Parts: sequence; C-alpha cells; structure tokens
Amino acid sequence: MIVVDGKARVMRLTLAALAGLEARLGTESLVALIERFETGAFRVGDLISLLCAGLNGGGWRIAERDLAGADIEGGPLAAAQAAARLLKLTFSLPGDAT
Repeated sequence: MIVVDGKARVMRLTLAALAGLEARLGTESLVALIERFETGAFRVGDLISLLCAGLNGGGWRIAERDLAGADIEGGPLAAAQAAARLLKLTFSLPGDAT
C-alpha cells in the first residue's frame, strides 16, 4: 500500500507486471532485478518503474511520468520503503512477510 495524491493505493506485482518491469529495467533475470534493489544499486527511475508496475498490477493504471509528478505521502523515503515492502511481500511465502 502506498498513498499517492492523498489516496491509499494497493500494489501487487503480477507476472505481467514483473515481465514488463524486467523489460523496462533491462535486467537479465528476475534475480538480477531483485538484487538491484537489495544492494541499493537502484536509481530513482528504477524506483518509479517498480512502484508503477505494482500500482498497475494492483489495478490502478498510471503512467510512470504521471507517478513521477505525483505527491507520494512521506516523500522519497516512504516510496523506497513501499517498494521494499512490495518486493518482500511478492517473494515471501505466506506467513513469512511480516
């Protein structure tokens, strides 16, 4: 969940969203994509792409350029934390992603 322009939005990384994200970020594999975020080697554009993929997968269609100009409650730090939670929840077994 992330608050964009004052409204709470659900994020979900579907297979389609993950495939699009891999292509957009030019990663060789899903593992490489995850490692980019785990090691802190991501750029702001990567963060926007990940959040946009999650928002689109959660049912809210928004373009990256529109998300980049939106107000994310808590600013860049909250955006990065939301992205980390999204990845953790996506790749954790039920009960492990607390």
